[in-house]
Amino acid sequence: MKICVIPGDGIGLEVMAVATAALHVLAPDLTITEAEAGWAVFQRTGTALPETTLALAREATAILFGAVASPSHPVPGYRSPIVELRRTLDLYANIRPTVGNGVDLVVVRENTEDLYIGRERLEDDGATAIAERVITRAASARIVRTACELARTRQTYGHPGKVTIVHKANVLRVSDGLFRTVALEVATDYPELTFEERLVDVAAMQLAAQPQRFDVIVTTNMFGDILSDIACIHGGGLGVAASSNLGHGRALFEPVHGAAPDIAGRGIANPTAALNCVVMLLDWIGRPHAAERLRSAISAVAAAGIRTPDVGGQATTREVADEILNQLSAQM
Repeated sequence: MKICVIPGDGIGLEVMAVATAALHVLAPDLTITEAEAGWAVFQRTGTALPETTLALAREATAILFGAVASPSHPVPGYRSPIVELRRTLDLYANIRPTVGNGVDLVVVRENTEDLYIGRERLEDDGATAIAERVITRAASARIVRTACELARTRQTYGHPGKVTIVHKANVLRVSDGLFRTVALEVATDYPELTFEERLVDVAAMQLAAQPQRFDVIVTTNMFGDILSDIACIHGGGLGVAASSNLGHGRALFEPVHGAAPDIAGRGIANPTAALNCVVMLLDWIGRPHAAERLRSAISAVAAAGIRTPDVGGQATTREVADEILNQLSAQM
């Protein structure tokens, strides 16, 4: 089985080194290849996602992706490599769980369309910027069905089996109107589940103030991006939040945090989110025992107070990594 590791930019290089080391210990039989993508690659070669990287990603069963730095201003020829990977490999479902402080919820985000298709243009001699938003029936139906199947699975483990459909159909009557209509149609196939609707602004407020009320949230691409970042506050923050991008027979796992250029190279990046990605990857490829070993090691090291500064500690990336690898060795 092939795993492609794409460290990316900034702290992605640091945390993916830790994740790869853990993966070598837990699953030494896997074939691990490394590829490059990101802003630094674009500056050097003129492309943020080289064809060689895309080829390795296509060959892999799963991908571990670190982080990429993206300019906040238009740069001719630059496209976000993570967005391109999701679309090119049809990784249509972004799954972001949040667990902690009495909260256990999952945000299921459509991953291939919405404003993230990148159809933008300037008009009126640069005085007007226009972005096209695309919502389709097919993509909406499969993401809602994915959320329903997940809610049904969670229900067997004691969760309430509730799906919250989030949209802004009161304003975006055509695009979110279609998403809402399709979501409610799909819901009729799951009579054992409970469904509710929330406007995205209300959902954001309730996620911040009362996250315990949610089980599975399903929404469109941009709304899901924002809501999942709000949710992760209740699970320890961006430094520990991991996500999966699922397609048909292929998956990509990535920390929710970005490239963090302000701390890159200082040796204090939190590797926990990247390690949680390895946990998700191991579960996904059918190795729950290995996943549980790593999950236990992460918890033991955090409980011992060996933490990076972003979560109230003083440890370096290397110290956290070494302690987790020591825990894994002690379990053998």
